[in-house]
Amino acid sequence: MSRKAKMVLDKEFQIAPVDERIYGSFIEHLGRAVYGGIYQPGHPAADADGFRRDVIELVKELNVPIIRYPGGNFVSNFYWEDSVGPVAERPKRLELAWRSTETNEIGLNEFAKWARLAGSDVMMAVNLGTRGIADACNLLEYCNHPSGSKYSDLRIKHGVKDPHNIKVWCLGNEMDGPWQTGHKTMEEYGRLAEETAKAMKQIDPQIELVSCGSSNRTMPTFPEWEAVTLSHTYDYVDYVSLHTYYGNENNDSNDFLAQSDDMDDFIRTVIATCDYVKAKKRSRRTMNLSFDEWNVWFHSSKDDADTMENRPWQIAPALLEDIYTFEDALMVGLMLITLLKHADRVKMACLAQLVNVIAPIMTDVAGGAWKQTIFYPFMHASRYGRGSALQPVITGTKHATANHDEVTDVESVAVYNEEKEELTIFAVNRNLEEDVELTTDVRSFEGYRILEHIVLEHPDLKAVNGLGQENVVPANADSRSSLDGGVLTSILHSASWNVIRLGK
Repeated sequence: MSRKAKMVLDKEFQIAPVDERIYGSFIEHLGRAVYGGIYQPGHPAADADGFRRDVIELVKELNVPIIRYPGGNFVSNFYWEDSVGPVAERPKRLELAWRSTETNEIGLNEFAKWARLAGSDVMMAVNLGTRGIADACNLLEYCNHPSGSKYSDLRIKHGVKDPHNIKVWCLGNEMDGPWQTGHKTMEEYGRLAEETAKAMKQIDPQIELVSCGSSNRTMPTFPEWEAVTLSHTYDYVDYVSLHTYYGNENNDSNDFLAQSDDMDDFIRTVIATCDYVKAKKRSRRTMNLSFDEWNVWFHSSKDDADTMENRPWQIAPALLEDIYTFEDALMVGLMLITLLKHADRVKMACLAQLVNVIAPIMTDVAGGAWKQTIFYPFMHASRYGRGSALQPVITGTKHATANHDEVTDVESVAVYNEEKEELTIFAVNRNLEEDVELTTDVRSFEGYRILEHIVLEHPDLKAVNGLGQENVVPANADSRSSLDGGVLTSILHSASWNVIRLGK
């Protein structure tokens, strides 16, 4: 075997503890994410509130600690008051981001209840597109103030005695994007976000705030947007956001799987920009990152544009329903590895989105719910990626790509769970032709043994899953790993996601 890679792992070489919120997700009032996704009264799996229990069980399987809500582009024309109070009295609204009709049948209080059932906290976004400081403060007061004020008493009147106690708040969404309702310049957004942050922290000093970063690294204002907006918000917020989606539009799978290198570069550039602002301000605070939208997204784009343009104002039309391939799952695995490699600065991340809309979980209106290919790498990382991320020292073979020059065959990171005395190695062999022998020095983990070697692989990169048709599923591959004298030897098949678990 000509392809080889070497890695050294030591329990002392820690990047940082992994913040569990790195395994967050996202539900927007978009397409069938809410209506026909998490909520479908009359469905055989629905509970008394109309929430689909089959969906909740799959969300629990992913162990998602925090969910961003209610958008996304949706939030920039969101009137939160319309989403609370007696359902029969709630108005229908023209939803401008996705040109749909929002019935407000599910609103803030219902979603908070659903999130509790799913075992998740809420990351709330405020509308800084068509609204501003006062509305953000009123919403925070409604959600978090105990009682004795206008909006906290209104919440109690609506039947919610205890505060929602939402601790993470996004100051708008993608405000650099011309597509955003109420799009702002850098200076406009920076000033508005600064003043909104100061006012919100008066109401609840315990909240954490996320300042809008660039919508992606190809934006013409990147990274100047971060430098200018953070010059206003740096002292008042806790995170800056990053968003990115990747796709294989050119049907070049080799180059597609190299795009995680772009994500790494994106993160490094944002960190550098944050640290520039820190130096400029002579600040002692370190700005962390919230990668609160990331995924593969490209399959459904043409159909979505047609629906919004030619058949607007539908209620919960099927939008952004990408059906994911096996190679998309490999890409999601690579992106998870990239996030974990930056665990010292990336403290939150949201796989966008959770149900039906570019999602790991899909529902059938008349039938069940099912797992897309991307469900599995996310589940593995969320389940076994809790602990401290270790700094991997890797050398190995490379292969050529069309637009990314030469890239490594193997991308890998490890997480050490000291409490459970477990070490988990996540590795993708993104060489599409050849297997790679990975030897890992784990001598600092004395007394450890191999617990299992899980793989996700398929001979067809374009293989997909469907309702009752799970073609791409994890398998046991324990025979591919052996441990001798503190050296772990693993065979990573071409185009494969690998989870190698060691325990004492």
